Amino acid sequence: MITIKVEKLFHRNEPRLALRFPKDEVLMKLVRTIPDARFSATHRCWYINDTPNRLKELFRLFKDKAYLDIHALRSQPAAEPKADAGDKSIARVTNIREATPHPDQLQALRLIEQKLKLKGYSASTQKTYLDQFSLFMRFFPGSHPADLGEDEIQAYLLYLVDKKKVAKSTQNQAINAIKFFYEKVLKQEKKVYYLERPMKEKKLPQVLSQQEIMALFEAAGNLKHRVMLMVIYSAGLRRSELLALRTGDVDLDRHLVFIRGGKGRKDRQSVLAASLVPFLREYLAKYEPALWLFEGQRGQRYSETSLQAVLKQAAAGAGIRKHVHLHMLRHSFATHLLEGGTSTRYIQVLLGHESPKTTEIYAQVTRFGLDKVVSPLDQIVQSKKLRGDD
Repeated sequence: MITIKVEKLFHRNEPRLALRFPKDEVLMKLVRTIPDARFSATHRCWYINDTPNRLKELFRLFKDKAYLDIHALRSQPAAEPKADAGDKSIARVTNIREATPHPDQLQALRLIEQKLKLKGYSASTQKTYLDQFSLFMRFFPGSHPADLGEDEIQAYLLYLVDKKKVAKSTQNQAINAIKFFYEKVLKQEKKVYYLERPMKEKKLPQVLSQQEIMALFEAAGNLKHRVMLMVIYSAGLRRSELLALRTGDVDLDRHLVFIRGGKGRKDRQSVLAASLVPFLREYLAKYEPALWLFEGQRGQRYSETSLQAVLKQAAAGAGIRKHVHLHMLRHSFATHLLEGGTSTRYIQVLLGHESPKTTEIYAQVTRFGLDKVVSPLDQIVQSKKLRGDD
């Protein structure tokens, strides 16, 4: 008799049972008698809904006509199914750990990736969600993600906190990825799946002084590197916003920078320093970028890792001992504007902040008020002579 392999399958957001067998007209006629039987061109098999008593129905239907192999339902398969050309990002994610993912988990990753793309999430957000959800599923090897409830999810989050001791930002990334799958992909109500988020750390933004900013620009390796750093600081850009700039997005006459699809997929404009315009004109004439304002060697968009390396080299050359990162230039832009008397409302618009509370944090790192405070050490030194070493 022909063997029919029965496997678990996650198809169109629902658990299914796959029926795999060689092409046979008799068996296909029997399968078609099952009311909910459908053929999947993607998985190249027939499938039915995975509901109670389905196996009993299958054994009754194929009795004396075919042999049902249900071993795959009881054990995790040893080999990972091959990903097609459209699943390159899925293949990358599944290599995060050595454990072989269950086919249902691979299908869940495909579904979450498709939904992320349809909703227009950025490439970095897609990667973060896929990575975090992949790690979550690997915590329950062989389990169907749709079968996991709030107790299992809470157990995983406690594992991240107690055992892995991950940062609160990583906890929030895991929560966002899990919630996205169950609420956006499986269409579950929010009240069905609720997680108490960790308290957000209240860290003050790190800022460079104006002297350090100038030293940074002077230590940049070449004209291109200097202009990239200057544009970030001049307009208060995120690194992704800088790299997404096109040649027509800088208005050298009106001194404006047009930011396409910033955070939250919102366009905005920011200022372009008049002192930067001559450097930009020289850069455009020398490098002649075609599409992207800052291109790589082959005309592709300049990479984030290369941009970060440019900053690190410039900071080392300038002798800056702070742990310098690209977002510090954006923080410094906002802080220096505030110290120069610019209203927080204007700064909020330039930075593209949704809430004014996000912008108000820069008031905590300005020199306002601190210039008038005299350290008690200075008071002592002014009133009494500090005794030196014997």
